[in-house]
Amino acid sequence: MGKLANKTALVTGSSRGIGRATALRLAHEGALVAVHYATGEEAALSTVADIEAAGGRAFAVRSAFGVPGDVDTLFEALESGLKERTGVATLDILVNNAAIMGGVPPEEVTPELFDRLFAINAKAPFFIVQRALGLLADGGRIINISSGLTRFANPEEAAYAMTKGAVEQIALHFAKYLGARGITVNSVAPGITDNGSPVFDIPQAVEQMAQMSAFGQVGKPADVGDVVAFLASDDARWITGSFIDATGGTLLG
Repeated sequence: MGKLANKTALVTGSSRGIGRATALRLAHEGALVAVHYATGEEAALSTVADIEAAGGRAFAVRSAFGVPGDVDTLFEALESGLKERTGVATLDILVNNAAIMGGVPPEEVTPELFDRLFAINAKAPFFIVQRALGLLADGGRIINISSGLTRFANPEEAAYAMTKGAVEQIALHFAKYLGARGITVNSVAPGITDNGSPVFDIPQAVEQMAQMSAFGQVGKPADVGDVVAFLASDDARWITGSFIDATGGTLLG
C-alpha cells in the first residue's frame, strides 16, 4: 500500500510534462488520479493507460481554461468520475499545474495575451481552489505549481512570471484560511525542466540551460513530481503556506 492509498487527486494539465509525471507518481503511491487536459486527449488517455498498466487507477477529464464555464466543466467531469469509481465526490489532493507561457519581449505583450495568461494561469487556479473547498476532505492537500521565474529574471516571460507570483499568493492566504481543517497549501517552483519541447532536442541549448542549475543539468519532470508527491503525503503535514524551490539550485545564483 502506497502513502496515498485510498486518496483521490486532481492534477490539472497532466497529459504531459510535470503534470504527467506528477499524476504517475501520485498514482504509484496509491491515489486515484483525475488526469486533466485541455486539448491533448490522446496524451491524456496515454497517461491514464500508463497508470493503469502499472496497476494504478486514473481517469481523464477535459476542460479548456480561460473560457466561460471552464471551472464548471472541470468539476462536472471530476465529480462524475469520482462518484462512478468511489461512490462519493471527495477530493483529497489538488494540484494546480496547467499553465501557458508568453515567450515574447515585453513590448510585444498585447492586452489579449496578458489577459489570456492571467485567465489560465492565475484566475483558473483561484476558482478551482474555491470550487474544490466543498469537496476537499479535512487534512487534504493543495499544491500549486509556480515557477523559478518569480525569483530570477527572463524579460520574455515577465507577464507569465506575474501570473505565477499571483499563484503563490493563493498558497499564502488559503493556507491561513484552511489551516483549521488541516488542509495544507503550498507552492512548488520548478526551474528549467525538460517538458518535451523541441528546444530540448538541441544539445547546445540543453548544455547552456543546464549550466543554470547547481547540478549542471536540466531538470526532469519526475524531479518536480516527486516533490509534489511528498507535499501530498502525510509526511508534509507540518508544511503549509510555503514556497518550495524545485529548480535544481537555479536560484542559488
